Amino acid sequence: MQMKVLVIDDDREMAELLKMSLEHDTYEVITTNSGAQGAEMVRRTMPDVIIIDLTMPDIDSLQVCREVRKFSSVPILVSSAINKPEMIAQALDAGADDYLIKPIKISMLIAHLKKFARRAKVLGYKIQSNGSGLGQSSP
Repeated sequence: MQMKVLVIDDDREMAELLKMSLEHDTYEVITTNSGAQGAEMVRRTMPDVIIIDLTMPDIDSLQVCREVRKFSSVPILVSSAINKPEMIAQALDAGADDYLIKPIKISMLIAHLKKFARRAKVLGYKIQSNGSGLGQSSP
């Protein structure tokens, strides 16, 4: 089944590049350029995976992770050019499941998305294109 990915990145060009690259590989991609809208977009679109840029001008991405964790277990992948162990630890502590350093090769990103899909299968979640979402389903 098609995996629904929500990309939250204030860099519109980066969000569009990710969207085009992932859609080319048959992912359904929704984007927002606002961290403040991120958690609401998760509620509305019920994605199977979230990819969020660490540095956002309008709201702390770590806060977005914490907010999403209040209502969903959807996998969150943080992407950032910041390669500092303390920042990586903060992101993981805030609820992120993975952290990738930019620039990210699309093949590496897709490998991580496939890892989340495998984990969902093992846990008994269904990835559905109808919007039921990985994090909102129950085994």
